[in-house]
Formats: sequence, C-alpha cells, structure tokens
Amino acid sequence: MVKLLFCLRRLPHLNRDAFQRYWRETHAPLVAARASILGIRRYVQRHSVDEPRFERMGAPRGGLAAYDGVAELWWDGNRVLDAASAAAARQANQELLDDERRFIDLPASPIFFVNDVEVVPLR
Repeated sequence: MVKLLFCLRRLPHLNRDAFQRYWRETHAPLVAARASILGIRRYVQRHSVDEPRFERMGAPRGGLAAYDGVAELWWDGNRVLDAASAAAARQANQELLDDERRFIDLPASPIFFVNDVEVVPLR
C-alpha cells in the first residue's frame, strides 16, 4: 500500500469553515467520482480542529502545524504510477488540480508518499 499525504493550507480569502466546507462538499465528490480512473483505493480527509487547549501539547514540539487539514489517498503498490500514465487519469488529475486551485494554497501545501509502519494496532 502506498499513501499520498497532502498537507493543505487554505487560500487567504477563505476562513477555516468555508475552506473545510468546500473541501468536504465540493471537492470530495469530485475525487470520489474519479477514484476508479485514478486507481485510488481510499480517500480520507483529516480536518484540523480549532481547539486552544491543544496548543499546550504542541508547545514542546515546535507548535501546532499551520495546516487546515491533510488529505490521505491510498493506492495498491505502484498503481499510483500506473494510473498517472493513462490519458483518462491525466485528464482526471487535471480536473482535480483545477478545482484545488479554487481553495488550496498549493505552493504552501506539500505532498509526500509514505508506507505505514504500524506500532500500536487499531483496537
């Protein structure tokens, strides 16, 4: 399993609620509609929480990250690379990117690919 993690920052003209609403209600259905074309096995949105009490937990670790959320996409093995080479997948990726430009500060929103190393299993 290969996962893409996309650390999202909203565009400056959007408040957190507007950003998260657009991401959940507009962008998510676009991703879901293109998931099979892109070989996406799972898509999870992780919305940041505005909770002042959490500041103490972040303080000794460099503070809380200034992200508005994290998108997590899963693929089987190298299907992410296989899907990226097909014409239909390139079109689907472009459509998603065009929509992302409407609400995400893309230059300030890094992505990276990971493999999980489970330490404490889900109970």
